[in-house]
Amino acid sequence: MAHENTPPRGGRPRAPFLRGGLAAVAGLLALAAGASSALASPALASPAPGPAPGSGTARPPAASEGTPYLPAPTGHLPVGTTSLHLKDGSRKDPWVPEAGTRELMVSLWYPAKSREGRRARYMTPKESELVLKGTGVTGVAPDVLSGTRTNAIADAAPAGRRGRLPLVVLSPGFTWPRTSLTALGEELASRGYVVAGVEHTYESFATTFPDGRVTTCAACELDIDDFFGKAARSRAADVSFVLDELTGARPKWKGGPLIDPSRVGMAGSSLGGMSAPETMVRDPRVLAGINMDGGMFAPIPAGGLTRPFMFMGEPAHRTGGEDPTWDRDWKALHGWKRWLVLDGAVHASFTDYDMLAQQIGFPLGSELAGTRSVEITRRYVRAFFDQHVRGRPQPLLERPSARFPEVEFCAPEKGTCA
Repeated sequence: MAHENTPPRGGRPRAPFLRGGLAAVAGLLALAAGASSALASPALASPAPGPAPGSGTARPPAASEGTPYLPAPTGHLPVGTTSLHLKDGSRKDPWVPEAGTRELMVSLWYPAKSREGRRARYMTPKESELVLKGTGVTGVAPDVLSGTRTNAIADAAPAGRRGRLPLVVLSPGFTWPRTSLTALGEELASRGYVVAGVEHTYESFATTFPDGRVTTCAACELDIDDFFGKAARSRAADVSFVLDELTGARPKWKGGPLIDPSRVGMAGSSLGGMSAPETMVRDPRVLAGINMDGGMFAPIPAGGLTRPFMFMGEPAHRTGGEDPTWDRDWKALHGWKRWLVLDGAVHASFTDYDMLAQQIGFPLGSELAGTRSVEITRRYVRAFFDQHVRGRPQPLLERPSARFPEVEFCAPEKGTCA
C-alpha cells in the first residue's frame, strides 16, 4: 500500500516524512463499510442541494445519519467555490515528461454574492474510488468520500471590491487530494480571503480533468534519489504559476481582478507544508507561510528565510522530539516565527480527516473530540494570515490561550514547549 510515511516505490530508505498519513484515512474509510447501510445509498453520491449554510434552515446531518460533513465556517460571508484547469506551457510535467505540458487542477474558495445555490461536491465518486484503492481499502462503498457534505456554493458569483481580497494558497499532502483542506479553505473564504487549493498532478491518488481524464499517483512509482527536493521544487513552480494565472494581466478566473496581488500567503499539510519555504524563497510574492505537520526533508535553502513562518504539528514535533528537521530549520528562519504543537493531535488533525473519522466513529488516536481539530487549525491559521498578510496584530499568536489549552508554544532555544 502506498503510504505517505515512505518514499516512492524503489526509493532509498529515509526518515519518516509524515506520521499517521494515509493509514489514518484508510482506517476512516474501512470503518465506513460497517458504519451504516446508508453509506451505499445513491443519496450520498452527491451532497443534497438543500438550503445553503446561513439561510436559517440548513443543518449538517448528525453522525448517526451516516453522512460525513464539514462544520460550517465561522465568518459572516457566503462562500463560493469553483475549479480551474490550468496549463503551464513553459514546462513539461516533472513526473511524466511524456505527458507534455504541466497541467493543474485548482479549487478556489472565495466570498460569494449569495448563499443560494447547490452545495459543491467534496470529490467525485471516481476520485473516492481511487483514494480507497490507493490506500488498500476494500469492502466499502467506493463513492463514500464523495458523499461528504460541504458548505460552499458551486460556481457562485464572487463578491468583493476590486484589488482588495488577500489570497492564500493551500498545498495538500503527498497522495492526498486538494479537497483534504476544504474545511480550512471554506473558513478563510468566509473571512474575506480567496483561497486556491492546488492539486499537484501525478502526486495524488486521483485528479480529474474537465475532459474526463483521471490521473493517478505516477510519482508514487518512481525511484528518485532526491525525491523530496524535486517535489518541493516542483510544487514551488506550480504555486508560482497559479499566482501568475490568478493575478496576471489576464486572470484565468473571473474573480481574479478582486485579488490583491500584494497580499499573498501559503499554507500546506505534510509535503505541502514542507514545500512552503521553498516556494517563499523562490517567489517573493508569498509574504508568509505555514507548515502543518510536514517533516522538513527538503531543507530550507541556504541563506534562510526572512519572512514570517509558522510550524504547526502533532506532539512528535515537540522540540528535541522524533523529527530533528524542525530543530534544524528553525535556525534558518530569520524573521517572525512560531513553533506550535497541538497536544492530542495526530497527523490527520491538520486536514479534514481526523474530524471525518470521528463522525463515522473510528478513532485515529486523536484526543481532539468532534470538530475540535478543525476549529483549532482554522483559528490559528486565520490568525497567522490576518497578522502577516492583512497586517492586523493577533494576540492569539503571542502566548498560550485559555480558549485553546491544547496549543503549546515551543521555545527551541530553551528546549521547552508550554
